[in-house]
Amino acid sequence: MIGAASALLLLTHGRIAGISGISGSLLQPSTHDRGWRLAFLGGLAAAGLVASLAAPAAVGAQVRPLPIMIAAGVIVGFGTRLGSGCTSGHGVCGMSRLSARSLVAVVTFIATGVATATLARGVS
Repeated sequence: MIGAASALLLLTHGRIAGISGISGSLLQPSTHDRGWRLAFLGGLAAAGLVASLAAPAAVGAQVRPLPIMIAAGVIVGFGTRLGSGCTSGHGVCGMSRLSARSLVAVVTFIATGVATATLARGVS
């Protein structure tokens, strides 16, 4: 579904479905294309809500305290700016366009995720 939504956005609006870029542009006061950006993000939130209502066991419970989740979100936001995009932008959209920059970014994301998970298991 993510690939289909990404392809549809590219075909209909000529835009790449990188969530950090879509949401980051909403923070800029001169954004002239707020409508589709809000609709796209609203669809993501609605899908999560529907999934949590339809299959709560599949979604699962929050496993970390809210302050840690907020801190993690801030760190992820910083990383998406540093990496010029997020996993959806590079992994789904960039890789499908054979972007070398996206390939490097995805390999870096995966390696960092493996290292973080390994360290986290050792700490807890």
